[in-house]
Amino acid sequence: MKTMKKLLSIAFLLITTIGFAQPGGKMRERIKSQKIAFITERLNLTTEEAQEFWPIYNAFETKTERIRSQELRVIRQKMRQNPEMSNTEAEKILANLMDAEDRMYQAKVNLFNTLKDVLPAKKIIQLNAVEDEFNKKLLERLRDFRDKRQKRN
Repeated sequence: MKTMKKLLSIAFLLITTIGFAQPGGKMRERIKSQKIAFITERLNLTTEEAQEFWPIYNAFETKTERIRSQELRVIRQKMRQNPEMSNTEAEKILANLMDAEDRMYQAKVNLFNTLKDVLPAKKIIQLNAVEDEFNKKLLERLRDFRDKRQKRN
């Protein structure tokens, strides 16, 4: 238990230091540090597991975020901007969408396969549920924040 608290403290300090170094990304870095603490705690990662897990997971996050921001966002914009597109245009967009979604899926499969050498299968399975739980809590906080802001205005 002491090891876990020490690890969480180190992770938090590391992330907050990075956050201050990048003034434009304070909110993103705060969320990232909260996610690290949440996943580490919920999966009950040992120090050794965490040291191997986080570089692998961060590489996965970087890859999927790039696909989301550079490809899926553009695809969705094209879909919204041109609802009356031709079937040929729609087929091209659909092919791009399927390719991007497939690469997202393959990244997750690669993550799980790589994590097999680092974590027991039970923790790998729990990772999905923990990520979903974190995202749900984050959305709830953002909704609450938005609602409070709207009530003030």
